[in-house]
Amino acid sequence: MTDVVSLAAELLAIQSPTRDEGRAVEFVSRWLIARGWNVTLQEVSPGRSNVWASRRGGGVTFSTHLDTVPPYVAPRLEGDRLFGRGACDAKGIAAAMLAAADRLADAGEERVDLLFVVGEERGSDGARAANQLEATSRFLVNGEPTESKLATGCKGAWRVTARTRGREAHSAYPDLGASAIVPMCELLPALASLVLPVDAALGPTTVNIGVIRGGTEANIVPAHCEAELMVRLVGDRAPVQAALERWAGDRAELSYGSFIPAQHFHVVPGFDTAPMAYTSDIPLLPRWGTPLLFGPGSIHVAHTPDEFIGLDELRAAVDTYERLARTLLAS
Repeated sequence: MTDVVSLAAELLAIQSPTRDEGRAVEFVSRWLIARGWNVTLQEVSPGRSNVWASRRGGGVTFSTHLDTVPPYVAPRLEGDRLFGRGACDAKGIAAAMLAAADRLADAGEERVDLLFVVGEERGSDGARAANQLEATSRFLVNGEPTESKLATGCKGAWRVTARTRGREAHSAYPDLGASAIVPMCELLPALASLVLPVDAALGPTTVNIGVIRGGTEANIVPAHCEAELMVRLVGDRAPVQAALERWAGDRAELSYGSFIPAQHFHVVPGFDTAPMAYTSDIPLLPRWGTPLLFGPGSIHVAHTPDEFIGLDELRAAVDTYERLARTLLAS
């Protein structure tokens, strides 16, 4: 029987930031091949591939991502916690899925596939590519840290950039120019007072001011300023766009970037449930079946220097993935 803690630690020891997942892909592929799985590598870009492992197919696919955010944090075991980059997001989850799928296969259940993608943390190019594969599963169990609850849904994500413009001048004569930073500083606090949609299950729409750029030198009146916003959507984006356009008015230009819609997921009786405020690869994988979202660990420690997963929760996740697969296959 696979020791899921040891397997997770081995995965954590492999550095695999987005765009450099090759070594993690090789490790997982070799692990699966050694255990009799049929493994397909789908190249996403040179040196980076999705991993699709199957036996008979036609049932449930377990899926998560092998990339992590930087910087690398080496694994360490302290008490009842495994620390390290990817401990809960999402290499610990990958280890639990591997262990559960292998246990099911050993018991004769061959209708379980595994799909491990690259690039989730920066644009999800792996998931976009994986949706072109000839998937056969009826259900997709995606893995993100949900605190071991089935997610009832996830908020969407929408990148928006606001830009203000001014006129450069020597800072000794500011009256000859117009600062682009000042109007941005006046605009941004007003985001908190916008009336935005609220969903009964997913909660409120939120807007995060993630990045601000402006100016070139302290002795130059700045001609350009921009702020990158991340909107967490709970439904249709049209009312959100209308609110942002009213907010910007004629003071700022808005441009709209990558978009993933809000989702409501299939749940199974007998499992604890909760909504999630983050998004996942699920909207980009519609060919892989009816989606569910489940994983051990908490998003609250993901992307932090002290990212960890509890050992008991990690071990219990193996049992839960197995039980979830059997329940879905019986439906």
